[in-house]
Amino acid sequence: MKRKLNSSEPETDNSDDWTRKPQSGSNSLNNPEVSVSGSRCRAGEKPFRCSQCWKRFVFERNLKRHMLTHTREKPSSCSVCKKTFTQSGNLLKHMRIHTGEKPYSCSVCGKAFSDSGNLKVHMRSHSGEKPFSCSLCGKGFSFKSHLKKHIRTHTGEKPFSCSVCGKSFSDSGNLKVHMRAHTGEKPFSCSLCEKSYTQSGDLQRHIQIHTGEKPFSCAECGKRFGFKSHLKKHTITHTGEKRFSCSCGKIFSRKDNLNIHRRIHTGERPFGCSVCGKNFKHGGHLTQHMSDNPTYRSLPCTSVHT
Repeated sequence: MKRKLNSSEPETDNSDDWTRKPQSGSNSLNNPEVSVSGSRCRAGEKPFRCSQCWKRFVFERNLKRHMLTHTREKPSSCSVCKKTFTQSGNLLKHMRIHTGEKPYSCSVCGKAFSDSGNLKVHMRSHSGEKPFSCSLCGKGFSFKSHLKKHIRTHTGEKPFSCSVCGKSFSDSGNLKVHMRAHTGEKPFSCSLCEKSYTQSGDLQRHIQIHTGEKPFSCAECGKRFGFKSHLKKHTITHTGEKRFSCSCGKIFSRKDNLNIHRRIHTGERPFGCSVCGKNFKHGGHLTQHMSDNPTYRSLPCTSVHT
């Protein structure tokens, strides 16, 4: 039978108590700061505390999952490859490796992913979001891995070294490409002439020889070019910019013109006639030499670069 409250006693309802105070010194999973009703915890309150590292949690189930990181227990195992996991959710993600399931698709381009986190990261390529910024120069990046690579431009760190020649690289991808110089591997082949290349970019530039594609156009005169480097050189003819200077004070808009000019100082004549042995500073002069001598026209003439 319920006890009738004395009018002098304040009215209380024990069912509305939000927390039960722990016993002195208790900090384990067996006796945490227990919440009577998780849905009724005060905002931001984390009553469940790990007895190993003192990390706190809102819900007891989160603490139980966390405790597995200390015990190293992995109760969930893959039925295909027997790999084990501490959480069933991680096992579920892992199983998609075997099933090929990709339930998360991009609403913009349709690309599908096996994990929602990967989709979230991918969306930055559409939104332009750059949450990772360099603390040294302020440059922003969409992906943490890109920031990590960028940091090496400041530190000069080159953690990836070639096992053959010892050359070091700041990026593992650059090392992979470099190794092809030793192995002779050319994985990118032209489907039209079977010519092969070590890098995909070189293949794409080669294909333009077949297609005649000229995707780069000059904003000033509209002239089109197959390669961005050619457009860059052409643009200088409009700006008049001359960035390459000789020690004698003469300046040039193109580096190759500067190299030709320097032969005046060095006396270098890298273009040699294979018939008479005469040398020239310019390849054009060698060509003219051959055309001026009809007897040479049917004979081979090579350029010797020193």
